[in-house]
Amino acid sequence: MKGRILSGFFWKFGEQISSQLVTFILSIILARLLTPNDYGNVALVNVFITIAEVFVVSGFGTSLIQKKDADETDFSTIFYISEIMSIVIYGVIFFIAPLVANYYNSKEMTLILRVFALRLPLSAFNGIQEAYISKHLMFRKVFISTTVSAILSGVIGVIMAYRGFGVWALIIQYISNTIIISITLAMQVKWHPQLKFSWQAGKPLINYGWKILATGLLGTFFNQLRSLILGKVYTPADLAYYNRGLRFPELISSNVNNTISGVLFPVLSNYGSDLNKIKQGLRRAIRMSTFVLMPLLFGMMATAKQIILLLLTSKWIAAVPFMQILCMSCVFDTVSSENIQALKAIGKSDVLLYLELLKKPLYLILLLLGIKINVMAVAWTMVLYNIFAVLINMSPNRKFLKYSFKRANTRYFPSFFCFSVYVHSCIYYWQNNTALIYYFWYTSIMWWSILYYSSYYFQYECTQGSDELF
Repeated sequence: MKGRILSGFFWKFGEQISSQLVTFILSIILARLLTPNDYGNVALVNVFITIAEVFVVSGFGTSLIQKKDADETDFSTIFYISEIMSIVIYGVIFFIAPLVANYYNSKEMTLILRVFALRLPLSAFNGIQEAYISKHLMFRKVFISTTVSAILSGVIGVIMAYRGFGVWALIIQYISNTIIISITLAMQVKWHPQLKFSWQAGKPLINYGWKILATGLLGTFFNQLRSLILGKVYTPADLAYYNRGLRFPELISSNVNNTISGVLFPVLSNYGSDLNKIKQGLRRAIRMSTFVLMPLLFGMMATAKQIILLLLTSKWIAAVPFMQILCMSCVFDTVSSENIQALKAIGKSDVLLYLELLKKPLYLILLLLGIKINVMAVAWTMVLYNIFAVLINMSPNRKFLKYSFKRANTRYFPSFFCFSVYVHSCIYYWQNNTALIYYFWYTSIMWWSILYYSSYYFQYECTQGSDELF
């Protein structure tokens, strides 16, 4: 089992890195060929599609992973339910598309939204495929399909952008990516839908899954609400700068978080009712994610301006402050993610839904306050919200896993403190000693890296074998 887990981490991380790296490089090329307005329009349309996809890929697929003895009947039953939902939701989007276009004063958005939504039925099929793969820890197959689809769809998008298709280059890139992933997974995975359907088998899965679906829907809706309001109150270019600033820290945090969470959830689910093993898996996941993420995110925060100028040119310079602020936001997000996976694994989908209902009023209040000020204030509200969300998401595990705030905080506070000081030092010297930029950067990163990893080694040696300190 240990070998399968390590293999799962390796291939899942490889999948995240390869696909994100290819997508990142291609997005830089597309950003040079397309305008911020093109990205802003696609960002608005993607809000509706992302929310719609929650209905077809979130919740029910998760229930298949969480159920320890899920069989072919379970998988086929959930597949048909997901496909029916995707077709119904596409019909809704098709008819509301003109209303959305009128709301944003963009006639072309009607056709864009209708075409973009065609990926929903494919996403439903793909969601069940990935649930089957995750349950059996066959992440090598996802690595192959994701990498191939990222390269081929990216090339299609670049060619179309170069030939002047504008916003349609991005739309076709998204759709072709989903199509290619589904085809390549179907060629590799033994599971295919069968003519089996059992309401008796599906009922407990739906009972667990609808709460996960509602939790995902709330989270996704409120996350996308930020883009919806920014796109309405401010310009598409403002939204594009915000999203581009978010894209860089998300590239790092999503890779690490998705790798750990993607393997952590099926592994913890296999432990069943052994809460001690689940607790051990959770604390190791938090240690691993913070160990990797914090130096990367704080380093990106310190070098944001140089990264933007080097990769995207000066026309995207307005994205720099958003990138710095949202790097800080993503730091707190990773700890929340692991705690949520543990709750999902022990079957507490009702608790997850309760947590979302508890957090979202504050999210809405902060968002509305930020909107009244400016776009920068909206970014700062995300930092405040994620700090609050960490505290809320950790609280149930004090009861279910005996995993307290104090023990959890020993996993990431030293690294947070070290790199906070490092970033502020970097920014101060870079602003006041231009000639010493590179010398300071190389020497400071060396010394702070030594301090960071030494603190982790010391902490590990002091706490090794003592469960009370985790």
